[in-house]
Amino acid sequence: MNRKKFLKSTAVGIGAFSMIPMLNACKTESTKEAESESLEVKEKPSLEHKIVTNDNGDALNVLGDNQTIKLTGKDTNGQFTLIEQNNDPGVGIPPHVHESEDEVFQVLSGKVEMSIDNTTTVLQAGDLIFCPKGVPHSWRVVGDEKAKAMLSIFPAGLEDMFSELSQLPSGPPDMKKVTDICAKYKLKFV
Repeated sequence: MNRKKFLKSTAVGIGAFSMIPMLNACKTESTKEAESESLEVKEKPSLEHKIVTNDNGDALNVLGDNQTIKLTGKDTNGQFTLIEQNNDPGVGIPPHVHESEDEVFQVLSGKVEMSIDNTTTVLQAGDLIFCPKGVPHSWRVVGDEKAKAMLSIFPAGLEDMFSELSQLPSGPPDMKKVTDICAKYKLKFV
């Protein structure tokens, strides 16, 4: 680019930027207030932060599955639910399908046998599995020690199902009641 052309384009650019204060001066008070309110709304976070310490959350026993609900849809604007599971060897959930939710299941300690879409694998501490909606899956704690896992569910909502299931009487579950509750949340056993 030649010097003359560069100086001309730079002068035009600087001139345009110098017009901004004049344009702002021409705005009416109502326009300035509306812009200010718009900026205020955008700057506010849509959700409140939440700190959940290790020993806090809503502890539930869901048909033998010991869960602690760490974050609910109310906490995340319906985006996801976060559940910590802490179970003895042998505890598990039979094959089931979610119609509406994806899950990420991460083992924090112990061993968990996961079956998904006719593939079975044993996950150990640090391993995780993604279970997309519509794909049959199940899990069971294996080995000699308890297993701790973090379950993330996208979008939120199943925490309400788990809460309902935890209200059922202890003892052998009434599978008719279990399947009726699960059906309300578009989850079915296969």
